[in-house]
Amino acid sequence: MPGIGQKSAQRIAFHLLERDRNGAMDLSAALAEAAEGIGHCSRCRMFTESDLCSLCSASGRDSSQLCVVESPADVMALEDATGFRGLYFVLMGHLSPLDGIGPEELGLSKLEKWLLEGEVKELIIATNPTVEGDATAHYLADLALRKAVTVSRIAHGVPLGGELEYVDGGTLSHAFYGRRAID
Repeated sequence: MPGIGQKSAQRIAFHLLERDRNGAMDLSAALAEAAEGIGHCSRCRMFTESDLCSLCSASGRDSSQLCVVESPADVMALEDATGFRGLYFVLMGHLSPLDGIGPEELGLSKLEKWLLEGEVKELIIATNPTVEGDATAHYLADLALRKAVTVSRIAHGVPLGGELEYVDGGTLSHAFYGRRAID
């Protein structure tokens, strides 16, 4: 599992088997229940137990702003860290032709239909700053601009509190050439 190395996984497994067999059974049942009962929101593709997720069904969200992210974890990170009140669209990945992941695998026909409805005025692209994330962002921008939707991309660069001498060269270069005027 991501974030858990071989030794940590082994320690967890041994703990459950040696000291907490009931906990292991509870964990197993919870995972089985989640795998069976959790699907994707019919609108944004976020994980949910219902047809629409809690964000898409919430009143008070700004339906004129749509933020596109790569994963459900990205939605949660943005919800926790920002005051964003718009809606999301979850790609469940990024474009990767070498891995056989194209626009259809990312649900981009569903996104295109959403944009055609005319309610979305701004598409905020929040893909990861990787080669694949950048390629996906360019594809999304072209798609939105063809539908006369304003496009923006989240900023990338030097982290808050970071010192330039400790920032890697790629990040520093991206931040430098992506600079903006101070208002």
